[in-house]
Amino acid sequence: TEPLKTFTSTIKEIQEDGTVKEKDIESFINDDGDYEVDPEKAERMFLYGLYNKFLFDEGMAATINADDKHGAFMLQNTRAAKHRYGLTTLADFKGKILENSLLGLHILIDDQPVHARLVGTFNAYNLLAVYGVAMLLGQDTQAVLTALSNLQGAEGRFDCMPHPGKSGALGIVDYAHTPDALEKVLETIRQFKRPNGRVITVVGCGGDRDRTKRPLMAQVAARLSEQVIFTSDNPRSEEPEAILREMELGLSAEQLPKAIVIENREQAIRTACRLQQNDDIVLVAGKGHEKYQEIRGVKYPFDDKALLLLEMANAIPLGKR
Repeated sequence: TEPLKTFTSTIKEIQEDGTVKEKDIESFINDDGDYEVDPEKAERMFLYGLYNKFLFDEGMAATINADDKHGAFMLQNTRAAKHRYGLTTLADFKGKILENSLLGLHILIDDQPVHARLVGTFNAYNLLAVYGVAMLLGQDTQAVLTALSNLQGAEGRFDCMPHPGKSGALGIVDYAHTPDALEKVLETIRQFKRPNGRVITVVGCGGDRDRTKRPLMAQVAARLSEQVIFTSDNPRSEEPEAILREMELGLSAEQLPKAIVIENREQAIRTACRLQQNDDIVLVAGKGHEKYQEIRGVKYPFDDKALLLLEMANAIPLGKR
């Protein structure tokens, strides 16, 4: 998952600059299910959990998310020194969210204020995890807090852009390509959207991947959006129309009227931007940072973020540009 990747890169940087040579500290954040599923999912995830448990057992120190129900398992029988971080549970490294908006986070970390240009409660946990590991590695507290304040979000992960011509309107690109990940992104958006604003979601499902998630993706998008546009993701060797039909099967009779099917992804994003009004949020989900769209074995240049920015600008009436 992305939180684990974030943690791993942090440790790698600390090691490469020569600060740490002997210490081994493992951190467990959480598993949000943001991965492609295949028939071996259960076995792979079981082995994944055992592997991470092995890392904890072999490390000199281990730190877990005290608010995550799986964290305690990771500490069972480990020889490593045990440490915890959390927002709601008693922990060694304590955080408190003061403000959580689409512009970023204002949090207290061990009673020290941090303004971070990251969005969402899950990123508050990420910041706490990095802080806890850095403290265990003997890093300077103020230097770490300053570094956390300067962090930029990963491209294509809740990548938020203000509309250039419509008041309060936003465009967001996110890599969410599983039902659970899409649900978390949309719940975060709904937490921050203005009362009169709508959520317009553009989403598809990849070909040659788990077909069972297709109706679930559609269901989540329809439940948490005022308008949904189903479109192609990376159809790969499959027919895009067949994938879209499987997505539609997840909709109830009440949800069907809010759904539009536009196979061409560029046209789907353009349509969403033309539907967008003041205070509306357009989410383009599924591909995030990817710069291509794979169709029948060919990867064509495609950039969700660049296209969303272009189409939001093009949707402004000429007299208002």
